[in-house]
This record gives sequence, C-alpha cells and structure tokens, in this order.
Amino acid sequence: MSLNKNGGKPEALLDEAAGWLLRLREAAGDQRVQDDFNAWLSRSSEHRAAWHRVRKSWHLLGEGRPVYEHVWRPRSLQTPPTGVGRVSRVQPGNHSRAARRRWRWAAPISAIGLAACLLVVAIPSLLVRLEADHLTTTAQSRLVTLEDGTTVYLAADSAIKTDFSASRRQVRLLAGEAFFDVIRNPGRPFVVDASGVKVEVTGTAFDVRLSSSATQVELARGAVGVSFDPAQRGSPAVLAPGQMLVVDRKSGAMTKSDIAPEDIGAWREGRLFVNDATIGAVVEQIQRYHAAWIAVPDTTLAQQTVTGLYDLRDPDRALRALVQPHGGKVHEVSRFARIVSRL
Repeated sequence: MSLNKNGGKPEALLDEAAGWLLRLREAAGDQRVQDDFNAWLSRSSEHRAAWHRVRKSWHLLGEGRPVYEHVWRPRSLQTPPTGVGRVSRVQPGNHSRAARRRWRWAAPISAIGLAACLLVVAIPSLLVRLEADHLTTTAQSRLVTLEDGTTVYLAADSAIKTDFSASRRQVRLLAGEAFFDVIRNPGRPFVVDASGVKVEVTGTAFDVRLSSSATQVELARGAVGVSFDPAQRGSPAVLAPGQMLVVDRKSGAMTKSDIAPEDIGAWREGRLFVNDATIGAVVEQIQRYHAAWIAVPDTTLAQQTVTGLYDLRDPDRALRALVQPHGGKVHEVSRFARIVSRL
C-alpha cells in the first residue's frame, strides 16, 4: 500500500505515527489523547498503514504491547482479558511441553524479525552498500589510499565509488561524509560528485558532507570549484581556504560562509560542527554515530536552526545538547530506538 496516495510524504506520516507511540505511552489513561489519536488514525488509510508499520517495528524492537491497543487493533485479533472470552486448551500436565514448543518456534521468529527490523533501520540503502568500492559502518571511520596516492578519510556510515581514467579522476560520495587530500595533477582533474553537486580540483584538501537534502563542502587548503547545474549553465562557485559552501539540492541555492580551520572535518576528532543547520539535519548526521534508530516526529522542533559543536563520541549527549535549548527531550524507548520530542 502506498503511503503517498493523498499527497502526504511517507516519511512524514511514519514520523507522526512514531510521535503518537510516544504520546500514547506517556499519557496512558488520558481520554483527550485517545480522542486525538482516534481522529488522526481515521484521517486516511495511509495514516493507518503508517501506524501499523511503526507499531510492528516497535514490537520487533522489543517493546511490549502498546497502550490503547484496543483502539486500532481489530476486535477479532485482540487478546481477551484473563478468564473472559476464551478457555485454554492446554491441560496442566501438558503445560511445560506446550511452552517448550511455543518457545522453540518463537525464539527464531523473534530473532529473524528483529534482524530484519535492524536492517531496515540501520542501513539507509542496501543498494548503496553494494555499489560502493569503499565504505564504513555506524561509528566507524576509515583511511583509504586511492590508486593515484590521494587519501580519503571516510566518516561513519559513509560510502564512495571511484572511477579513474587516464584523463580524469572521479569519486562519487554515495553516503555520509569524507575528507579528501588530493595529489596534485593539473592534467588529470579530480572530481567529487555528491548527489549531483560536483567539486573539481587538481590538488587540495577539503571535506564533503552529504545529507538527504543538502551537500556541504569545507575547504582546508588550495581552491575548489563547486557546481550544481544539470544543464551546465553558469560558472562554479569558487572557495578559498577557510570557507564552506552549503548547496540546497532542492532549490539549488548556495550559501557560502567562513569556517575556522580546526572545525573543517572536525568529525575526524570526534566533533560535529554545524552552522545554521536544522535540528533534523543535525540528527541525521548524529545518526551515523548512533547504533539506535533516532526519530524526530515533531516537525516544528526538527526545523529549528542551530549553530554549534557536538561530541560524536557520546551521541546521546550530543542529542541532548542539540535539542534541550529548544525544549526538546531525548526519550530512550529501547536499546534500539530514541525519539526526540518536546513532550
């Protein structure tokens, strides 16, 4: 079933559903919350589909039965109260044997379900991973030396693909972030393609960060030209050392600003520097260093802008430092999930 039939974004509906999980969990017994949830759930079949997807993931992550299950679960599938509506067919003498049979099947099924859920949550794109020549996993960094001697320092949960020829050196940043220290070769330009944003150099050092909506370039040494124009019209934006450029890939807008040398590629020392970025975008970066799934269902909170330096060595602390000034809280709902909200 498509969650976009009525024009709503699937991701937005899933975030809203995750937010309702948190509200229902924290406000058990509040009739007003139940009424509001009923109204949200009845808005469309896409809302109900999103709720069931989030509820299923919640269950696989090890949480117990959500509160208000009777509101959304078909009556025929609800568990009757003890002593009402059903009679156990297991005789006392067969109880242990029946329990062992249930456990024999339940254990592998639960393990398979949990593994499947973790794959969906932890790996942004399996296809990206299959395409990559070099990659890292959550909270892992890696130094790669390319065939021309150029070094690429891959940040956590990042991936690149290389395509070198006699006249050109090209690297695609498929996911995450990387710091490039390029061997100079005027006759063989070096190009980094980050989701359509192209950074072209001959020899220099710079950092490229890729998010779902923007590409950021920070220049440490030399000079780079940055372009984002499918029709190849206009001249590239040129950066000097100590400058950074953020490209909004939806609008094509480019925002240039200064950056302290020590903050360029600060993730290499366990720090995340952001300048006038949304909380949602920063959470996306912190996610690459956190083993748990992180959701920000409050869109107003997610759109607040921040400038700061955060400690990637302690992702939960970084999350709290990020959202507390805006009234946000980090809820540890399980080992595998964090929900950020103002509730």
